[in-house]
Amino acid sequence: MRLRKVKGAKEIILGSDYIIKEPSLLKGKYKELFNNNNPLHLEIGSGKGQFIIEKAKLNPNINYIGIEKYDSVLVRALSKLSNLELPNLYFINADAKEIELFFKKEIDVLYLNFSDPWPKKRHSHRRLTSNEFLEKYQSIFLSKPHIIMKTDNRFFFEYSLKTLVNNNYKIINLSLNLHNDNLSANVMTEYEEKFVLKGATIYMAELKKD
Repeated sequence: MRLRKVKGAKEIILGSDYIIKEPSLLKGKYKELFNNNNPLHLEIGSGKGQFIIEKAKLNPNINYIGIEKYDSVLVRALSKLSNLELPNLYFINADAKEIELFFKKEIDVLYLNFSDPWPKKRHSHRRLTSNEFLEKYQSIFLSKPHIIMKTDNRFFFEYSLKTLVNNNYKIINLSLNLHNDNLSANVMTEYEEKFVLKGATIYMAELKKD
């Protein structure tokens, strides 16, 4: 599906106080940005921002950063912040393949919500749970790698579990139908809300690596 371009999106993003303009300069120094020692949670592919903004509102003692590469999507997340003050939230407008350039041993939890499944075999290296990306993540976690993922794509879910377990991650929480399990702590993305109303099954897994 082609993304609808937003006129002036790049200018809006560059002018926002919620945007980290040069993330590589903050590598290893995010505690200075937030001016505290709170845990740091990262979402790759934050989209229109509903999930991470709500998480930041609910958990003021946790710092959040969302990475979104499409400016036409990220600008919509920024619009949700126009009447809010959330000192524990920032965004980075960049491609996740550069993630090891932005962080070094400082992420406590990584969220992968409804990542592109890249179903064709020749594109498997682009999946955010591929061996290539799991290797990148190694350098960003503060201690034990901790990943929480949600998807509506059964193929991607099964692929991700296999790849993560093969990389010594252990499953600590699993749902094959998240909304039937009725977990009150679940915060939905815009995509999730839309597809749950259509009856889609949502899969969730939480994994840690020793």
